[in-house]
Amino acid sequence: MGKNDKYYNHLLSIIKTLPGKPGIYQYFDKNNKIIYVGKAKNIKKRVSSYFKKDKSISGKLALLVKKITDIKFIIVDTEFDALLLENNLIKKYQPRYNVQLKDDKTFPWICIKNEAFPRVFPTRNLINDGSQYFGPYASVRMMNTLLDFIKQLYPLRNCKFNLTRENINKKKFKACLEYHLNNCKGPCIGNQTKENYDITISEIKEIIKGNINTVANQLKKLMLDYAKKYEFEKAQIIKEKYELLKKYQSKSTIVNPKIHNVDVFSIITDDNYAYVNFLKVVNGAIIQAHTLELKKKLDESTEELLSLAITDFRQRYNSNAREIIIPFNLNIKIPETRLSVPKRGDKKHLLKLSERNVKYYKLDKKKQKDLVDPERHTKRILNQMMKDLRLKEQPIHIECFDNSNFQGDYPVAAMVCFKNAKPEKKEYRHYNIKTVDGPDDFASMTEIIFRRYKKLLDEKKPLPQLIVIDGGKGQLNAALKSLEKLNLRGKITIIGIAKKLEEIYYPNDPIPLYLDKKSETLKIIRQLRDEAHRFGITHHRKKLEKGTIKSVLTEINGIGFSTAQKLLWEFKSIKSVKKASLTEIQKVIGTSKGKIVFEYFNPNNSG
Repeated sequence: MGKNDKYYNHLLSIIKTLPGKPGIYQYFDKNNKIIYVGKAKNIKKRVSSYFKKDKSISGKLALLVKKITDIKFIIVDTEFDALLLENNLIKKYQPRYNVQLKDDKTFPWICIKNEAFPRVFPTRNLINDGSQYFGPYASVRMMNTLLDFIKQLYPLRNCKFNLTRENINKKKFKACLEYHLNNCKGPCIGNQTKENYDITISEIKEIIKGNINTVANQLKKLMLDYAKKYEFEKAQIIKEKYELLKKYQSKSTIVNPKIHNVDVFSIITDDNYAYVNFLKVVNGAIIQAHTLELKKKLDESTEELLSLAITDFRQRYNSNAREIIIPFNLNIKIPETRLSVPKRGDKKHLLKLSERNVKYYKLDKKKQKDLVDPERHTKRILNQMMKDLRLKEQPIHIECFDNSNFQGDYPVAAMVCFKNAKPEKKEYRHYNIKTVDGPDDFASMTEIIFRRYKKLLDEKKPLPQLIVIDGGKGQLNAALKSLEKLNLRGKITIIGIAKKLEEIYYPNDPIPLYLDKKSETLKIIRQLRDEAHRFGITHHRKKLEKGTIKSVLTEINGIGFSTAQKLLWEFKSIKSVKKASLTEIQKVIGTSKGKIVFEYFNPNNSG
């Protein structure tokens, strides 16, 4: 696909804003028909690989790429879920360029058998006998890993005996090898009660569903209860299970197959648009997903917009689902259909998945608009900063200051400059503190603010609209003194940002401003602060290194600055140089100079 293709710029803008998350991607042709569905651990990397100019691709793949006119994606929790979703969508749409998959029992399930003392085992055959099935699993390896983990945590029976209470009481069974290997607690011989076994099965179900914290908290409480009773051996056994559980990192989406023919909706809104995501779930698997953008006309409520979207989607997909999962209650009634707002469990998990998809869709749309019109993106951020920080004008030019010292020595300061919300690195400046003795951060700040803006005034250069001080009230007041001396107070907005709670301080205002932790305004201020800190520390370390070299290594007769610098680059510190052998030092700076340095630090040892 070349630059002259009419779809090139559209596809390029989509590719640039794809998420680096696991999921599936769908390619559409000019008739808006799905022609390919693929899975990926990282959607952005995988889709980008199709469009690399230097990538040699086969004729069939080149033909596929040539026919693509649009790209859509669905994010999931893990790569395994992407595989499962890909499988479902290929079966549903049978895209031209995919391997055609028959609708058979491709993937295995974990079965908890409907019986006394239930067994837990893998199967590809779902039998309607009251047993519980979890999955399907897109990877046998992943399922076996989970089963092995469960086996480590809980000793379970794997025999097929009919363990009724009557049979156990009649002592019809003998303990097998698994019991003697501590892989089973021996319910067949009455060594484990059904109540105790059922608690284990209940915890296993929570783990399979991904509710790790629920089980972990139960184990932790049990462990502490045992410890209080001085039953330390039992507490230690529970502690080992608890630690093993915390290490387990699998977060795959395991959907209960009993969730059948359900529609899931989520919505987010802003000033001008609403975004609604729809997931259709059949037999525990997502078979359809779509996100709709609605432009507001009359400032409609979120409830009105969601109701409108539900009606539109159900007509569009001819859905007859008897249950609709939504994020909040709606005052609408749909014949023979129940609306539910789940609080926990598998259905709540599906709602969260829908919410993540709609958030990514909105973010994707915003990024695409920003790519098409970069100035729009900048103006939006500057307008938001002006609103959040109560400024009279857009902060097109911002300067941020930070100072540092090392145990009172080598005090330095740094100023970084942002223009149009982006770093302007050619305007960055380092400052060596000249008028302050000792570690006085306030006095250092007063000095550098005065020097910076005295120079700008003298050279008649433009002043910033906003000054950011890395520090709280004390640093801010110190900087304010210099602005007053220069008659600039009130002409430039100046704020301080406290390090711990990220409070924004204004002059003469004892109450700080707290910005939303996710706001773009705070993001820019953090970036300014972090950049000033990094820039200042880099300069500080250089000065510190030079000071160390001059005070120790360069005092050795015959050793100059460049030789000392080579030693520090190699050994990182004077202490390491002292510990180094003659051979190690000579390897870095040569035989004769190496001998001089070694004998200086080791006068009683000739190597």
